[in-house]
Amino acid sequence: MPIALDEDLRALADSVAGLAGRHASTEDTRGRLADLAAGALPAVWQVLVDNGLHALHLPEAAGGAGVGLPELAVVAEQSGKRLLPGPWLPTVTASAVLARLAPEHELLESFAEGATGALVRGGLTAEPVGDGWRLSGTSAPALGLVGADHAVVGAGTATGGTRWFVLSGDELSGRVEGADAVDLSRSIGRLDAEGLTGVALPVAGDVAADLVVNALYGAEAAGVSAWALETAVDYAKTRVQFGQAIGSFQAIQHKAALMLVRAEVSSASAWDAARADQDAAPQQELAAAQAAINAVHPAIETCLDLVSLLGGIGFTWEHDAHLYHRRAISLAALVGTAGGWSQRLGTRAIDVRRDFSFLDPSALPELRAEIGPVLDKVAALTGEIADRSWTRIQPGPIADLLTEARLVSPHYPAPYGRDATVEEQAVIADEFHQRDLLQPSTIIGEWVLPTLLVHGSKEQQERFIGPSLAGEIVWCQLFSEPGAGSDLASLSTKATKVEGGWLLNGQKVWNSGAHESHWGVCLARSDASVPKHKGISYFLIDMSSEGVDVRPLKQSTGRSEFNEVFLDNVFVPDDCLVGEREQGWRLAVTTLGNERLSMGARLTHGSAERFLDVLGEAPTGVDRDEVLRAFGRSTAREIALSALNLRSILARLSGLELGPEISVQKVFNTLAQKEGSFDLLHVLGPSGATTDGGHAIDHIGLPAILFGGGTTEIQLNVIAQRVLGLPR
Repeated sequence: MPIALDEDLRALADSVAGLAGRHASTEDTRGRLADLAAGALPAVWQVLVDNGLHALHLPEAAGGAGVGLPELAVVAEQSGKRLLPGPWLPTVTASAVLARLAPEHELLESFAEGATGALVRGGLTAEPVGDGWRLSGTSAPALGLVGADHAVVGAGTATGGTRWFVLSGDELSGRVEGADAVDLSRSIGRLDAEGLTGVALPVAGDVAADLVVNALYGAEAAGVSAWALETAVDYAKTRVQFGQAIGSFQAIQHKAALMLVRAEVSSASAWDAARADQDAAPQQELAAAQAAINAVHPAIETCLDLVSLLGGIGFTWEHDAHLYHRRAISLAALVGTAGGWSQRLGTRAIDVRRDFSFLDPSALPELRAEIGPVLDKVAALTGEIADRSWTRIQPGPIADLLTEARLVSPHYPAPYGRDATVEEQAVIADEFHQRDLLQPSTIIGEWVLPTLLVHGSKEQQERFIGPSLAGEIVWCQLFSEPGAGSDLASLSTKATKVEGGWLLNGQKVWNSGAHESHWGVCLARSDASVPKHKGISYFLIDMSSEGVDVRPLKQSTGRSEFNEVFLDNVFVPDDCLVGEREQGWRLAVTTLGNERLSMGARLTHGSAERFLDVLGEAPTGVDRDEVLRAFGRSTAREIALSALNLRSILARLSGLELGPEISVQKVFNTLAQKEGSFDLLHVLGPSGATTDGGHAIDHIGLPAILFGGGTTEIQLNVIAQRVLGLPR
């Protein structure tokens, strides 16, 4: 999904793409590399100015359009995807910072008229002299500085923080030294500020500049990643090796699918930074830091994956891959190190959490007035729901309140739910959140009950749905088998038709919670004479039935949360067959069109909370800065997941067709837990050799996430084939 989430922004993106396609081909760019490095303007610059794309963010009083960072990020994404050459990105970055620090500055009109600019930071210091300041030092490399009309310059002070200055004309003359740029399509240079004096802008600080830079650079990096992904997929579909398209090879499919995951995360993270434009400073700090980590730096790996997928052709000067790879490297270098941003994010996130609320507090007042008192009563009871991370609904007064108000699964149709729309679900979730209550769940019932709502008989619905929502029936899933693994359709559990029902025989494994479940949903082969997907039926099994043998499996963690279940001539009456016989596979993949709204992004393993625990415990041998960096990385991953989730919600609210977001969230969630879990091990020091705090055990339990519900590799196959359209 691109950064643009509504029709107007998508129209803007299409317009920029069209202009770039007509006026900024990479062939033209290649022909002017030396001129571009010297600061010459490409032909597309005047086109961009004529269409106002350089001044979208500038105040209307200065001649701009008066819109915000989100609109500018949409253009930046297209700048990356189309490899726009020249000064657009450095100019809008500099003018956007100036507009935030001094919204009435006279030079904003010059920028609106088409002047070019650069943002200069790093390496400079400023000390007060009389009514002004004296600058000293040579700056870090600044994008677009060679040939810039104006420079917005940040210099550090002895008391900390940054003071800002604007230099133009003679102040820049003779003080800019060009450098050989990695990104061949834009100039780069250093500013010798020794002895310069000037008047500082009235506002000091770095937060506004950090947000602008990281949002725009992140958006452009997202565009670079999008181009790399599209190029890789097109090549994989058409390049033939060993008599078949290379896109049919699993290694290529996995590489392409992971490129998609990184590209989607990059886009969502850049969007999150852009949407923080009007937030308070602490929120902007979080958003800026995560964008550097999630959006900018990963583009390098995505481009490298493209080159390796292309093979030798991708390593040639003539192919565009290296131009995009160079841009990704340049962007990442200019925003600063990932380690530095991780430590900054970790330091800030100790006290502040990224806010992903998006509703007007006054939205749907009648609904709030109806459910608010119910949730007040829930909160006043025992705190039972709020205190459990696994919020399985259980019989009792809380369940009575929630089921009567139809708040356990509000998206279900009446009489079980409220037929809640996406907006109504969001309001309900907000009301829970305001009271520090986690929303309840039926756990495995979240998969079972939607199937019964769609395919179950009226009698089955009445028998099972209400009691399940009240916590009176706990479900398990009897799908996986020792001999089938992720190839679920190869299951061998047999269902034999007998008078009044069926006899089931077979073995199931890795059944979460089967030892404490009342009922199970079971897939069994009722016809072995047809292809494997067609001979399966979907049954409901009373787990107390004769012949059901549940044997808890002791995991490597020492706990027993999974089971193996043996079925020995288990009788299942006809009224517990769901739908038609031999239609079980279709039922197994059924979900409601109106899916449950997920409002947050919780990681089980390697979560940010675990790193906070380590910081609080301060065990011997632990490097606090190392923990802060790991905490920052984990926080960045959780922010990315929340951004992906919120974008999906907003897309649904806008009626947009969802793309690969759900699949990407599942894979990225798994990868995030894996990376976080390893990070946790790496920072524990000697305490990692004990079970203190459960941190090492947290990692030992990681495999349950890596293959639970289908291995990551299988999910990557699904993304490659069903989302990217690579051949099977």
